[in-house]
Amino acid sequence: MAELKTKATAASVAKFLKTLADAQVREDCNTIIQMMSKATRAEAKMWGSAIIGFGDYHYIYESGRELDWFVIGFSPRKQNITLYLTTAGSEKHEALLEKLGKHKTTKGCLYIKKLSDVDESILKKMIEATVAGVEKKKKQS
Repeated sequence: MAELKTKATAASVAKFLKTLADAQVREDCNTIIQMMSKATRAEAKMWGSAIIGFGDYHYIYESGRELDWFVIGFSPRKQNITLYLTTAGSEKHEALLEKLGKHKTTKGCLYIKKLSDVDESILKKMIEATVAGVEKKKKQS
């Protein structure tokens, strides 16, 4: 089985954010960092070259595959800000997504252009639901 390329690094989150050309994206990222840090009680850490993650979680899939990943994270991409909201807590996400505002989703990702497009209180609830879902899975392991 191939080894996962994206891993936690010692790179500086602050230095990474300074490389972002758009001041609004930097400001949005700092707000998301505050939300995720508060929800996880963990400091932001770089994962790979462009993902900011919070906390650590050792996943074991039904197939037996294992990987170390972050509890929750995000990445400011060229097209949007990608939030990695694992499927843990996703039963709560459905109702919240209807109230969130302008966004797109895939299985474990939420895509927003800017924070002003969404209701931050709803986003905060989604972040908290994700963290609670992962914590529940950790306890069951």
